[in-house]
Amino acid sequence: MAGIIGRKIGMSSFFSKDGKSIPCTMIEAGPCVVTQIKQLETDGYHAIQIGFKDKKIKNTNKSSIGHAKKANTTAKKIYAEFQDNYMKTDSESGDSSKMDLKLGDTIKVDLFKEGEYVDVSGTSKGKGFQGVVKRHNFRGVGDATHGKHNRMRAPGSIGAASYPARVFKGMRMAGRMGGDKVTVKNLKVLQVFLDKNVIVLEGSVPGANNSYLNITN
Repeated sequence: MAGIIGRKIGMSSFFSKDGKSIPCTMIEAGPCVVTQIKQLETDGYHAIQIGFKDKKIKNTNKSSIGHAKKANTTAKKIYAEFQDNYMKTDSESGDSSKMDLKLGDTIKVDLFKEGEYVDVSGTSKGKGFQGVVKRHNFRGVGDATHGKHNRMRAPGSIGAASYPARVFKGMRMAGRMGGDKVTVKNLKVLQVFLDKNVIVLEGSVPGANNSYLNITN
């Protein structure tokens, strides 16, 4: 599972060759720096840690600065780990080869090519405390007739009586909504702008604009 860290720019429209307007998301993907290579002997598993976006020194503690110095780079805002099987595809021949990554190497958006499918993980937008209609798609209790003036969006009975005299775990009720880790799978890569480090994906991805995402293939 090779991946890269990106920042959501926003949504736009992509016009296909046959003239169809396709909703798409533009993501600034990389460049990311390899900040640590984890080995089975020392860490118990194989993985590549990468960092994205420089962090101001005044906001960085000494341990983070020292960690980044080992890779001959500056401390980063966001770090992520991916399994060590990075593959790179040649744009002309189309052949794929394994990337022999070392500390300090840079991973760019050319990791992906147009037409392939990727998975995007991020934190969904926080909605705050919401009722059952918005949170669980309830339709409300009855219609707005016969004097029902405040029951249209109510949850209704939750089933508990003198027995079991409690609410079962997992009961769908009002509560805090959003702010969860969400993964959207199989989004098509519509276009890759190598000079601007931007990737255009079909459809929507979790999170607000300027939020950070993990893109994997």
